[in-house]
Amino acid sequence: MSHANLYARFERVFETHAEKTAIRSADGGTSLSFGDLARGAARYANALSALGVERGDRVTVQVEKSIANVLLYLAVMKLGAVYQPLNTAYTAAEFSYFVKDAQPKLIICDPSRQMEMRALADQCKVFAVVNLDAAGNGSLATMAATMDDRHETVEASDDDLAGLLYTSGTTGRSKGAMITHGNLFSNASTLVDLWRITGADTLLHALPIFHVHGLYVALNTAFLSGAEILWFDKFDAKAVTASLAQATLMMGVPTFYTRLLSDLSFGPDVTQNMRLFISGSAPLLAETHREFEARTGHAILERYGMTETGMITSNPYEGARVPGTVGFALSGVSVHVSGSQPGVLEVKGPNVFKGYWRMPEKTREEFTGDGYFITGDVCTIAADGRVSIVGRAKDLIISGGFNIYPKEIEEVLDQLPGVGESAVIGVPHPDFGEGVIAAITASGPLAPEAEMIATLSRTLARFKVPKRIFLVDALPRNAMGKVQKAELRKRYQAVFAPEGGSV
Repeated sequence: MSHANLYARFERVFETHAEKTAIRSADGGTSLSFGDLARGAARYANALSALGVERGDRVTVQVEKSIANVLLYLAVMKLGAVYQPLNTAYTAAEFSYFVKDAQPKLIICDPSRQMEMRALADQCKVFAVVNLDAAGNGSLATMAATMDDRHETVEASDDDLAGLLYTSGTTGRSKGAMITHGNLFSNASTLVDLWRITGADTLLHALPIFHVHGLYVALNTAFLSGAEILWFDKFDAKAVTASLAQATLMMGVPTFYTRLLSDLSFGPDVTQNMRLFISGSAPLLAETHREFEARTGHAILERYGMTETGMITSNPYEGARVPGTVGFALSGVSVHVSGSQPGVLEVKGPNVFKGYWRMPEKTREEFTGDGYFITGDVCTIAADGRVSIVGRAKDLIISGGFNIYPKEIEEVLDQLPGVGESAVIGVPHPDFGEGVIAAITASGPLAPEAEMIATLSRTLARFKVPKRIFLVDALPRNAMGKVQKAELRKRYQAVFAPEGGSV
């Protein structure tokens, strides 16, 4: 068997630490050893195989976070199939696009959506639909429980796909980033070394696992190092605070840290057992970094990455973790700025994805002639190599760690009665990093703001829906007629300011 299948690398760790606790729920309900994890993954792999899943097949997954979902993730990889996780907030219309584009062999959904998914599966010629709920029960779990707990891991090369993760862009629909076994292993092994993750660590895991951060950065580093995972189905500031004494390591989005700091009792006594706090998925405000260090004595380690690349840079484990910067390029990863500084960051290395699913022309557009991926993020690189992100060339919003692509929202907004045209932007938000708002012009009578927001909620995932919609006489434009979103961001930058920020 080839050892390039990432699961094969995990499997060696699972065998070595078979009796050690691998993952336990914070509520005390579930605890699995690494041996249990291996046997559970084998049962799920046998169940998927019985449902027709073979090497290279896509498996579309839209289920609530659960430990059973982790077993499913491992099983798909073990089979040499391609894991396609989808945000649980996606609506039926959004989900339909992903299924039609990925053409999966199997859909796994919440039991409440089984009927609608079955109809979509029939339309798209998907072989089967099974379900899994938030408690880890459902038709797939029932099937897996009857299966043999032995399964031979399928051979895979470094270049074989392990994941298909859809990412936002500036034009057109979401694109499927093809992530390989080699991409995932290179990134996870580099991070394990850089962040000093070992079997002595306990990782507090409160992130979603349909996203690179919670899935690939958190799970993969824990499995590769033999670290224990303290499992939360969702982030709850009080519950997390109460459990920090049981952990040594936490990965979070900036929103996690602002919510922890909102409790005035949060301080050094709560965090004394912790070795490292890591932040990513959205920019961490320098003031949050400074306040956290002042309150706890811990300097949050901020890192930077993308769906297409995994992690690109990180502040150092030893040395200055400078607020407002994302540190240095990871070992084996090359970064530079195109043209003069500040400029668009370009990256090359074993972490960079294979390309966009069935979009060869788009893939070519996103790479330079010498093989660098064009991130679209505007940055400066200091003489010592330290990277600071100063903006985004691509018209992208990151709210609560989720990428949001304005064009998709604008297309829905423009269909509302009375809306002439719209512009969607992100502005500073104390909890989410950026909050989504829209500016619209009127071509006729408009529904009240709250009613328009409610209408959008029926079509768009909750995290994409504008929190505010502002009526303007005209959208600001440049001489070429392009909407000046920078002007709108300036105009509405204080909307979510603590003092109210009236506009």
